[in-house]
Amino acid sequence: MKETKDWGSIPFGYTPLRSRYEAVYKDGRWIENGLVGDAEIKLSESAVVFQYAQTCFEGLKAYRTKDGHIVCFRPDLNAKRLHDSCVRMMIPPLPDGMFEQAIKEVVSANRDWVPDHDSGGSLYLRPYVFGTNPVLGVKPATEFQFRVFGTPVGSYFA
Repeated sequence: MKETKDWGSIPFGYTPLRSRYEAVYKDGRWIENGLVGDAEIKLSESAVVFQYAQTCFEGLKAYRTKDGHIVCFRPDLNAKRLHDSCVRMMIPPLPDGMFEQAIKEVVSANRDWVPDHDSGGSLYLRPYVFGTNPVLGVKPATEFQFRVFGTPVGSYFA
């Protein structure tokens, strides 16, 4: 049962929820871990994401329609943009369908945090990919993480 929340007072900010999606790239392939509970990420201080900013991200929203259905607006275009960004940043692109599946899983697991239609709020989704292995010297990473988290948000221009 969905608990009652004061959706009208929710800011545009980060609220960690119980589930997020994770996949790792290692030994030349993406391995899906699926939904995980831990919002913390432990990395080497020399991880490529910190030293050379090898990362890219997207942002999209899940929202409720008047009849209560939860929808996202054209996530296939977000998947295409992330793919193109990965290619540009020398990050192995995600396998076909992984982006969309990750979005579905995160939205489904956190459906109670999709604000009501009349609130003007949404579940903001942040898919991102980053280099994780330690590197000192200018070269691309060989290991990566793909993650998606969701957080309920109010209007950006409240």
